Amino acid sequence: MIKKSIFREYDIRGIFEKELNEQSVKLIGYYLGKKIGKNKVVSIGYDARSHSPILRDYLTSGLNAAGCQVLDMGLVATPVNYYSNYIDFDGVTTNASIMITGSHNPSEYNGFKITVDQAPFFGDDIYALGDEIIANQTFEILDNTLNKKINVKSPYIEFMVKEFAHLKGMKTKMVLDGGNGVADTVISDIFDALGLNYEGLYMEPDGTFPNHHPDPSVEENLVDIKALLAKSGDIAFAYDGDADRIAVLTHKHNIKGDQMALLYAMKMENPIVIGEVKCSQVMYDELERRGATAIMYKTGHSNLKVKMKETGADLACEVSGHIFFKHRYFGYDDAIYATLRMLELINDGIDLDAEIDALPQVFSTEEIKVETTEEEKFLLIDKIKELLKNPPSNFPKIVNIIDVDGVRINFEKGWGLVRASNTTPVLVTRFESVDEALAKEYEKQVNVLIQNAKASL
Repeated sequence: MIKKSIFREYDIRGIFEKELNEQSVKLIGYYLGKKIGKNKVVSIGYDARSHSPILRDYLTSGLNAAGCQVLDMGLVATPVNYYSNYIDFDGVTTNASIMITGSHNPSEYNGFKITVDQAPFFGDDIYALGDEIIANQTFEILDNTLNKKINVKSPYIEFMVKEFAHLKGMKTKMVLDGGNGVADTVISDIFDALGLNYEGLYMEPDGTFPNHHPDPSVEENLVDIKALLAKSGDIAFAYDGDADRIAVLTHKHNIKGDQMALLYAMKMENPIVIGEVKCSQVMYDELERRGATAIMYKTGHSNLKVKMKETGADLACEVSGHIFFKHRYFGYDDAIYATLRMLELINDGIDLDAEIDALPQVFSTEEIKVETTEEEKFLLIDKIKELLKNPPSNFPKIVNIIDVDGVRINFEKGWGLVRASNTTPVLVTRFESVDEALAKEYEKQVNVLIQNAKASL
């Protein structure tokens, strides 16, 4: 039985064999291939998980059955996969790409990030695909793993080395944590060609993630890279499992994605910058103060890419470290490119710590996750919206509510957010205030609201 829950807002994701198995993945390849079109070219890449090549073969069989031509780029980072949509291979251009990756999820997970005609395939398109597959889930597809091998890594490396040639010989000592993901399928080659000074930790791709979970947005996963930075580095960079998210660490700060956006925007003239609902109000206010246009939008790489194209934005960010550059780039999230743009700021004399220290001080929580179920998480958001129409008498005064993605409640001196994760069965909350005690009070009161919502379901 194929579960509808594997078809998410901005990708397809599930547990290998239990949810992503031979039947379901062949059908995903077949019905997706039919949507892409007969005789169209689809490039496939995969991450370091042991089952990724197996899923590649199932997916290829389905795409071939739909009449597509399959190009296999092998083990790559997600941004390298995206890059395949912007180059040609012996005169052949791709009409779509599929990245097989579980990103930062535990090793038993995997999934598909899909790009069609240089745009994300997501939302209603993925839901409709899921409905069609579930309606035809007994349809059998024969094995056919015919594909053409392609090299995307070399042109990607060449692009980066050329684009950042002015960094050659830079003396800053970097320490890197690959998290045993796929960042080092290209990053050492780029850094070596530029003559950069770096030391790597856990750079060998290993889909069992033997050293720590490949999610650099979680503090406990940064213990080892912080120790190495303290010992022998000037700045540290850490990557998630598929290298589309970055953490930037100085000796003083763990620079979050919204703070990175403020740094990157310094070198852009009157940029349009998109942030997600979890971004600090400081980012939005500071961008506007500096002459930029700041837009708040939904969380999710697909959502932000589409909004960037719609608005002509130069930059977009998520707090978790997805950074999207259209300025001098292609508009997708690339942690390796973001690393080089951060080095560029340092090379230009920007003092990262001084810039962060100069920002207005607020107290922000990390992302706090509230466990629920796939079936209940969106129902809970609807119930919370309903409860907020008549909040308890002791609830902090509400200035307004932004419901572009979950519920962002603006209070007089801060805000609280509750949204349903699109990738895991949790509600994600975050709180911010100019006063630490108030931030904790917002958290307390909103948690009461969540519990009341749970009780009423």
